[in-house]
Amino acid sequence: MKSTAMADNSVSVRLKDVVALAKPQITFMVLCTTLGGLWIAPGHLGVALVAATLAGVTLVVAGANALNMYLERDVDGLMTRTQNRPLPTGRMAPETALAFGLLWSALGVPLLTFAVNPLTGFLGALSIVLYVLAYTPLKRKTTAALLVGAIPGAMPPLLGWTAATGSLDKPGLALFLVMFLWQLPHFIAISLFRASEYKRAGLKVLPAECGVHGSKQRIVLYTLLLVAASLQIVRLGVGGRFYPSAAYFLGAIFLGMAGWGLRTREPARDHRWAKRLFFYSLIYLPLLFVAMVIR
Repeated sequence: MKSTAMADNSVSVRLKDVVALAKPQITFMVLCTTLGGLWIAPGHLGVALVAATLAGVTLVVAGANALNMYLERDVDGLMTRTQNRPLPTGRMAPETALAFGLLWSALGVPLLTFAVNPLTGFLGALSIVLYVLAYTPLKRKTTAALLVGAIPGAMPPLLGWTAATGSLDKPGLALFLVMFLWQLPHFIAISLFRASEYKRAGLKVLPAECGVHGSKQRIVLYTLLLVAASLQIVRLGVGGRFYPSAAYFLGAIFLGMAGWGLRTREPARDHRWAKRLFFYSLIYLPLLFVAMVIR
């Protein structure tokens, strides 16, 4: 009985580790924003198209995340928030993560290409290439990696839009821009309250390059651009009836919180402010998309 229980536990751990390779929390947010793009796009959505899009995007994101974990297994072991992942702990062999990453990617791109449309398949493939082969290695060399990584990170709602329309249109690109700009204050905030971990891991982040105050100034700039981009969706007429009010209200709070950081000069207060801004960014995005899809 004891050996059976141990075997069951071993299988459970392995399955959990395979799921962990896909970074399920990130994948879930990606699917929500992909659905947002699908929902607000014009035209009728068939069940088969929605299912193929979500399945393909899930595989593409899971594949990119697994390959990222494979390449960053040494770095992950040096950071508190990632040191318990399957590869740094030795619970999974690197070759296993590589195999899953390649397999999921090899399934996801053709699924999007042939079951959805070639444009969506191309954008999915581009996301993998940029995330794995550009963003991941650049993180150790330059802070410009933030901007490069924000491109694949902004793809989900655009993938939803192109899946429904088969074309690149202004509303789809506006969704892309909102996602792109949202990531910048979001990740700079993380790099502020986890600066010591990033330094220990040898990753290039803005606080180490331009200081805390310079990072705060960039947060304000990017948040201002984000709010402006979110209001462009109002002008394009693709948001729901509550969207204009939500965009103004949520954006005003985000901008106010970003600006408040310029008032603080003490490390402890800066740390608390960055954490609060980060958590608000996690609230802002889903609420904005919910307001966008409610008719």
